[in-house]
Amino acid sequence: MPDNSIGTPLPTEIDTTIAHEARVYDYWLGGKENYPADRALGDIIAGHIPTIKTMARANRAFLGRAVRYLVNEAGITQFLDIGTGIPTAGNTHEVAQQLDPAARIAYVDKDPIVLAHARALMDSTPQGRTQFLHADLHDPRSILDHPALAETLDLSQPVAIMLVAIMMYFHDNDHPEEIIATLLDAVPTGSYLVITHPTADFDPEAMAGVAASAQASGIDFHPRSKSETAALFEGTILVDPGISPVATWRTDLTDRPAAVEDADSAWYWSGIGRKA
Repeated sequence: MPDNSIGTPLPTEIDTTIAHEARVYDYWLGGKENYPADRALGDIIAGHIPTIKTMARANRAFLGRAVRYLVNEAGITQFLDIGTGIPTAGNTHEVAQQLDPAARIAYVDKDPIVLAHARALMDSTPQGRTQFLHADLHDPRSILDHPALAETLDLSQPVAIMLVAIMMYFHDNDHPEEIIATLLDAVPTGSYLVITHPTADFDPEAMAGVAASAQASGIDFHPRSKSETAALFEGTILVDPGISPVATWRTDLTDRPAAVEDADSAWYWSGIGRKA
């Protein structure tokens, strides 16, 4: 069983009889790497939020716009993408290396289902580099001390830390602010932090149903308010337009013409902060 480089074993067995958050998300995005248990939970959640598939796609579209901003406007060429999930179209390295073939990306996930599909993330331009780290964000040192990280990224130069749709699996007693602070402490001024986070701000009753359904399936799920999401950016300066609905953040950066979504069409907050 592989470990996270500091001695804590990480699971490698895949149980397809129990719903898995990465496979549920894959189902909503129209992927094929999911099983009946995943689709069942996905449909239960869709009963609370009928537009959940649209929301998942909006979150994914934000990722592409964020990477375009970071490469084209912020000059970032290194990415630490944590909680990457099952590979699908528009991965961080695909967007970044299309814009800058020398971009370097380190993906991190603890889940065996993602590890099983990690080879799909390993393609890279000859000029750049793409690597996968089997490590756990609950212990950020397991990421920062992983030997493959130093082989992939130069932490003396600015890095974009990507926490897209991952922090909702951390309750307050997991001390998410401390986890993020540890990551930020490891990168220099001029680095960036990217977060999207589901929220109950748009429809508290529906989101409460989602949280209860996820919990009943063994998945911890903790939506956060706009102010709680903003608190995760401590130590950074938010870039315009600040904490915004994920569907409307910098829609000018989309890779193809599209209608501007309503602000409440996807119940996620999003933002990018620059380390001061």
